[in-house]
Amino acid sequence: MATVKITDETFESDVLKSDKPVLVDFWAEWCGPCKQIAPILEEVSEAYGDKLVVSKINIEDSPMTPSRFGVRGIPTMMLFKDGQMTSMKVGAMPKAKLIEWLAESGVA
Repeated sequence: MATVKITDETFESDVLKSDKPVLVDFWAEWCGPCKQIAPILEEVSEAYGDKLVVSKINIEDSPMTPSRFGVRGIPTMMLFKDGQMTSMKVGAMPKAKLIEWLAESGVA
């Protein structure tokens, strides 16, 4: 399962009302570390797609959602369960660290 692109308009239905935990990657085209982590997120989506939805929101195309959740740096990844943000990481990280974070959060 590939990463899901979300927007301000689809955030509530795709993330807050999801029946699975959702990892949201806040990113922008010009962000080097965002480009670095994109293939890792695709791999995680493939590996954990049955337990987790991996989604991306472009902060320039959809500025309301990052503002609502206080995103100050990118990439910022937030984990949502049952409509609530449960965990957050700022900055790119290696795949092993990302999986470790998901495991600590009870997802992977």
